[in-house]
Amino acid sequence: MKHLFDEYSEVASKLVTKRYSTSFYAGVKCLGKDLRADVHNIYGFVRFADEIVDSFHDYNKEELFNEFKSNTYSSIERGISLNPILNSFQATVNKFNIDIQLIDQFLHSMEMDLSKIEYNEAKYDEYILGSAEVVGLMCLKVFVQGDEEEYEKLKPSAMTLGSAFQKINFLRDIKDDINNLGRVYFPNVDSDQFSDEDKKIIEVEIQKEFDEALLGIKMLPKPARFGVFLSYSYYEKLLQKIKGKSASGILKERVRIPGYRKLIIFYISYFKNIFNLI
Repeated sequence: MKHLFDEYSEVASKLVTKRYSTSFYAGVKCLGKDLRADVHNIYGFVRFADEIVDSFHDYNKEELFNEFKSNTYSSIERGISLNPILNSFQATVNKFNIDIQLIDQFLHSMEMDLSKIEYNEAKYDEYILGSAEVVGLMCLKVFVQGDEEEYEKLKPSAMTLGSAFQKINFLRDIKDDINNLGRVYFPNVDSDQFSDEDKKIIEVEIQKEFDEALLGIKMLPKPARFGVFLSYSYYEKLLQKIKGKSASGILKERVRIPGYRKLIIFYISYFKNIFNLI
């Protein structure tokens, strides 16, 4: 009857995706049916680790994180966990033989959030590699369904897209990061003097990554292409909205895309994908 527990575990990860990120959930729904559960499984794991370091302020975060980290590795080794999120994640890791180094790097970046770090270029790159780029690679393992040649070909684009998504998140969440968590990820940026020039430099960097990542999206297997392109389109629109605001503006209010606008983006992305206009 273990299959019932495994099914429940997958449902739990799917609910985590749906509850925490409506945009990402919409993107996953547009993937091929055989891909969706495994991407939910990855997202559930990533989200829970992030929640520990970002949200559980009234608890011993380091203790909770170390327990989560230990349980992650033991679940992968055993092929089971009583934590449904970890149980579903280990199933995907073992199914696609996801490199344990990717998981190491991700957990390392999450662990960095337990301390206040003054980010220089090296630390910034290190954090983005683990928090975003390797997550893109985990998902890519699912997208190519074990085809190592395709994985190696698309690997740079997957990393670039993950990096661009994360940097947009940094800009979107900069108000909360500074005011509630006391941190700024961008190197050479003073939280008290974040300027329009600082913001412009970051936006140019993100746009370059977006342009490079789009080339890889076009080469994705058909079952993965539309879902990834839809997520790309949501984030591209978010970047455009951020570009339209001043540095002081995004420090005052978190930029969002309203529901009706997301629906418009969905239909535009759908027709672009159908008619090969990506």
